[in-house]
Amino acid sequence: MKSPRSTYIPALKYHALTRYYDWVASLTTREKIFKTALVNQAAPLAGKHLLDVGCGTGTLTQMFAEREPSLTITGLDADSGALELAKTKFASMDQRVSLWQGFAQDMPFETATFDVAVSSLFFHHLTRLQKLDVLKQIHRVLKPGGSLLVADWGKPSSSIQRMLFLLVQCLDGFETTRDNVKGVLPFLIEEAGFVVVGSKDCVATPLGTIQFIQAKAHLT
Repeated sequence: MKSPRSTYIPALKYHALTRYYDWVASLTTREKIFKTALVNQAAPLAGKHLLDVGCGTGTLTQMFAEREPSLTITGLDADSGALELAKTKFASMDQRVSLWQGFAQDMPFETATFDVAVSSLFFHHLTRLQKLDVLKQIHRVLKPGGSLLVADWGKPSSSIQRMLFLLVQCLDGFETTRDNVKGVLPFLIEEAGFVVVGSKDCVATPLGTIQFIQAKAHLT
């Protein structure tokens, strides 16, 4: 039996729907807008090593690779089907981009490896315990003072946005999304050892409100 810490919810809940994820995300999440904003927030990136946590089908990974030619990027995801789709986006790219299959709760990377970690629409798939496990792992693999940037569903900006988000909760589960609705994620990030330096910007979408969170790993 799998540990509850090492299970995951596939994109769109069912593996059979993974192939449609990019299309659905582009239509329902204002994906280009919020992911471009996340890439902009991470700058400058020249010569750095970036980890994309829960990289999925690799859209955000690809945007970072296209933005900064000297950036080394590692994508991590537990879903082999999503990673197969991601690999098609990097068929012509050089060795700057590597994709790893594995659980973010048990990252296969050395301590203090990365300068920056990013995550997009990933944490709402996790229980609170899993969220904390992942955040502690990110803190471990980041260099002291390294940056964490998260874009995920946050506290709805209006009653309409709250109603829209019910569809996401029906797909991905009320337990895993509850902390997002309550705006708890920044506090969990701090509990994992980070200093949150920004969590106010948001994007209203047809499925709810996307929140941006910026944090720094504690210096040792």
